[in-house]
This record gives sequence, structure tokens and C-alpha cells, in this order.
Amino acid sequence: MERIALFPGSFDPFTKGHEDIVLRGLKLFDKIIISLGHNSNKSRYFPLEKMVANIEEAFAGVDKVSVITYSELTAELAKKHHANYLLRGLRNTTDFEYENSISQVNRHLNDQLETVFLITSPEYASVSSSIIREVHKYGGDVSDFIPYKL
Repeated sequence: MERIALFPGSFDPFTKGHEDIVLRGLKLFDKIIISLGHNSNKSRYFPLEKMVANIEEAFAGVDKVSVITYSELTAELAKKHHANYLLRGLRNTTDFEYENSISQVNRHLNDQLETVFLITSPEYASVSSSIIREVHKYGGDVSDFIPYKL
């Protein structure tokens, strides 16, 4: 059976930390579907279509990675794509508390779905999308933190 993982998130923006999780996840999974969700609690800073194009650019030539958008329950999306795994990155214990709660609900909604956590590589532990948005908003250079050109 093919090991397919969803890597869900708002990815606003997709960072080198996210890229690192995907590249390391490729050692564990046959296919990773980067899934940009519509978070009803957040309004986007970077347009969704632009972020999809940026992520596709970052993984050009990597046929085991695809990019999609969705606006439904992640557990249901996983069923549609025959994904039995969710891939998530953890920077710190705060991330763990939040992600653990979500993983429990996803498992309840889809009992075939396992969440796999990878600890963020140390060089990316301080990088967050919200910090990058703030730096970009005020004209700062974010090129060291993202794997594509804005």
C-alpha cells in the first residue's frame, strides 16, 4: 500500500521550515500532498493562488510532492486522497499542545488517519509564518526564510 501523507496548513507563507519538513518527510512517505486550507479564523496575507504557485516552484521536479487547496475537514480530505497520514512539524511544546488536540479530533473523524510529527530542524525553530508576514509587511527582506522568490 502506498504511504500517502497530507501536509495541511494555511502556509501564509510557506517557509524554509515547512520545506524542511516536506523534504525529511519524503524519506518516510511515498507521496506528500501539501494541502493549503482555508482557515476560517484567519484572513490571508499572501494570496492563496500565489502561494500555491510559489510552493509548486519550490518543488518543481519533485514528482512525489503535489500541492492542492481545500475548504473541508482535513480528515475528509485525507479519505478522498487515500492518505492515511498527516505530516506536521513541531517547533516547540506550544506547537505540540495545539497539534496534539487537532490530531485527536482528526483520528476520531477518520480512524485510519495517523498524525506523524517531525521536530523542526534547529536552524528553522525560530521561523514562523507570522513573523515572516510582519517582516515582509514593513519592507524587510524575507528571502532567507522562504524557498522561492516573492
